[in-house]
Amino acid sequence: MTERHHLLVHGGTFANVGDRGDIVGIRGGTSPDGLFVRDARHLSRWQLTVDGAVPEVLSPVADGDGARCVLVPRGGRQEPPAYTLFREQAVGDASFVESLRVTSNRPVPVTVRLAITADADFADQFELRSDHRTYAKAGAVRSRQVLDHGVEFTYRRGEWRSCTTVTSDPVPDTVEETGTGARRLVWTLELAPHGTAELVLRVMARPHGEKRALRVPRDPAAVNERQLAREGEFVEGVAFPTGWPELAAACARGLADLAALQVPATGPDGEELRVPAAGAPWFLTLLGRDALLTSLFALPYRPRLAAATLPALAATQATGATPAGPDAVAQPGKIVHEVRHGELAHFGQVPYGRYYGSVDATPLFLVLLGAYVEQTGDTALAGRLEANARAAIGWMLDHGGLTSRGYLVHRADRGGLANQNWKDSPDAICSADGTRPHGPVTAAGAQGYAYDALRRTAWLARTVWADETYAALLEQAAGDLRDRFQRDFWMPEHSFPAIALDGNGRRVDALASDAGHLLWSGLLDKEYGELVGRRLLEPDFFSGWGVRTLAAGQPAYHPLSYHRGSVWPHDNALIALGLARYGLHDEARTVAHGLVDAATATGHRLPGVLAGYGRGTHPEPVPYPHACVRESRSAAAPLALLTAVGGA
Repeated sequence: MTERHHLLVHGGTFANVGDRGDIVGIRGGTSPDGLFVRDARHLSRWQLTVDGAVPEVLSPVADGDGARCVLVPRGGRQEPPAYTLFREQAVGDASFVESLRVTSNRPVPVTVRLAITADADFADQFELRSDHRTYAKAGAVRSRQVLDHGVEFTYRRGEWRSCTTVTSDPVPDTVEETGTGARRLVWTLELAPHGTAELVLRVMARPHGEKRALRVPRDPAAVNERQLAREGEFVEGVAFPTGWPELAAACARGLADLAALQVPATGPDGEELRVPAAGAPWFLTLLGRDALLTSLFALPYRPRLAAATLPALAATQATGATPAGPDAVAQPGKIVHEVRHGELAHFGQVPYGRYYGSVDATPLFLVLLGAYVEQTGDTALAGRLEANARAAIGWMLDHGGLTSRGYLVHRADRGGLANQNWKDSPDAICSADGTRPHGPVTAAGAQGYAYDALRRTAWLARTVWADETYAALLEQAAGDLRDRFQRDFWMPEHSFPAIALDGNGRRVDALASDAGHLLWSGLLDKEYGELVGRRLLEPDFFSGWGVRTLAAGQPAYHPLSYHRGSVWPHDNALIALGLARYGLHDEARTVAHGLVDAATATGHRLPGVLAGYGRGTHPEPVPYPHACVRESRSAAAPLALLTAVGGA
């Protein structure tokens, strides 16, 4: 039976462990195991043996906020286990802590030799992906040093320094070399008749550039207690629908996940912030689009997310044009797409240190700013970020293409993303037959965001900045964009908008869920909007769990593709909000019920992506194989559904 893996997440730290709590150093696959901090693996091996053998699993690690399992030495019915091991693990800030309790089952003294084999390979997350890429790391040196109370692993490459320290209470009797570079910490435990012994092991990661004075947690129970308190505080005060307990449970689970998925960031004045990371395991970092949409979904319930996300993104807003290097595809006023802290980003071997390859993060920044001020009345933040907002408008009009081409346009950049809208996989933007467009791409959804951004910023200019001239200019630009869009994108033969225009202005004719984003932004007039909304609920689009990214029946459709037929909860949350905006409340409820049913079938937690198989032939939601186990947009999606349909 294939061993499952279990994710423990706390802020910018996560651990991925197997059924017995072990880490064996998996590379590639859907999710490598290990302890990860700031994009680096600080534990690549963490294996328990007792009396020289791997114990058997009596009760495996269960999915939850902490990892607990019960293990026994190998044996049989005629020789019941001499002792039982109770293993508990948790993660804190740049730390991992484990409690091992060994209880004798015999009426006589028992001696147990317990060992933990540990190692840290400090692999960058990009090295662990299944994309067959390799990265040269000239001059890299790994070393191990035995300490009085444990062992320390270090990594150096030029100015880059990382460290992992393993300590224990009580201290190990010996620390052995394994011949593979790992170190084995060994204890000999003397158990009284039916007696118990306990070990606590603490792992502290010190990633490159970390300046904070981090403290190792006392034990897993203390870590879990603090995390449960933080989750409870984050959930407290939200009025969940009493008539729809499944939606209430999905909202509560989502809020608890959002509490765990907040990572450190810095504001324009150096202030420390905590913002929603995109997701674990692959994207436990700030992604502009993801943080903005998460904050928008949560805005009526947790405006503090927006209050942190906006200044964090303002602090990373591009101020100059850099076509290559660590700030790839940056242009003045553009909002960052992705921020990475790992070794490969530091040395420019991947372009994501500060990567600006997104056509839609910039307008979404303006949408969130306007919505936040309207929701909270916090005009002080609007005043503080006025220059950033004007710079973002400037990017949309100039570098983004609104003035010169009439639309926001993106181009593939070498080493980065081919598509720079939310459907960013290479084949996501396509014709119905699967053909990819040539030249610069004008993605439909981004035009809706631009329209909403212009209108909301015009409102800020008029009501907060007292600039009527600027407000009128932006309103005129929004009206012109709406007129152009309905002329250029509408496909009369389908009564539906194209997913994009190609470099020659030709419509890319796949029928795609992006049309629902146009409802959310209000870009379509009422007649067109109602046609689109009802079309999205036809069986080729709606799987029963949600609206597919691409309607079934088209040659390009594939139910297990990333963006050509899968079902994304955040995509459907936007669609539900859009349907409600156009008065299509029955349709919005249908989408909401499908998503909530999917969440109920998966422990009330929505994954990042679901397969596009229909509910009629597959009565349980089919998971997408490479989805993030926890994703902030999906965690916030039930809150968007609550906004769209209430408790209906």
